[in-house]
Amino acid sequence: MLSDKLQAALNNQVKLEGDSSQIYLAMASWAEIQGFEGIATFMFAQSDEERQHMLKLIKYINQRGGEAVIPDIAKPVLDHSSFKTLFKQLFEHEVFVSKSINDLVHIALEERDYATHNFLQWYVSEQIEEEATARTILDKINLIGDDKGGLYLFDNDIKGFNQQGTNNTTV
Repeated sequence: MLSDKLQAALNNQVKLEGDSSQIYLAMASWAEIQGFEGIATFMFAQSDEERQHMLKLIKYINQRGGEAVIPDIAKPVLDHSSFKTLFKQLFEHEVFVSKSINDLVHIALEERDYATHNFLQWYVSEQIEEEATARTILDKINLIGDDKGGLYLFDNDIKGFNQQGTNNTTV
């Protein structure tokens, strides 16, 4: 059985994962409207993945005898001034999510809930990958600078990005 403190913290994470899905969805929509097909494809996939993270938490809370709270959907507030700004926000958000996961792990250890601690290790590993992917993408964007040809290649290239920050395309 989950403690009240841990259940509340896990439900906060449910909301954060849902918000993350919405943030990526808003970024995907912006990219699609701007003609960045590759960036949109990447962001739509990320949105789906974040939703799966949320569902995994919901199922865990309920399986442990708790009650998962389905959060309200909030409209993301983003700076859409450039694709570089978009990815900088993405990176900063992933760092924020990592901190939240670390806080959850700390609570699980305080509560001596080793099952939850074990469950959360998947999220810890996932966040390492998420941050690395975002950092790699930002590095590529910084290499491009203002080169329109580079942006075209980047947009095409990002379609093949996976969660390990590697590229599966041959471009």
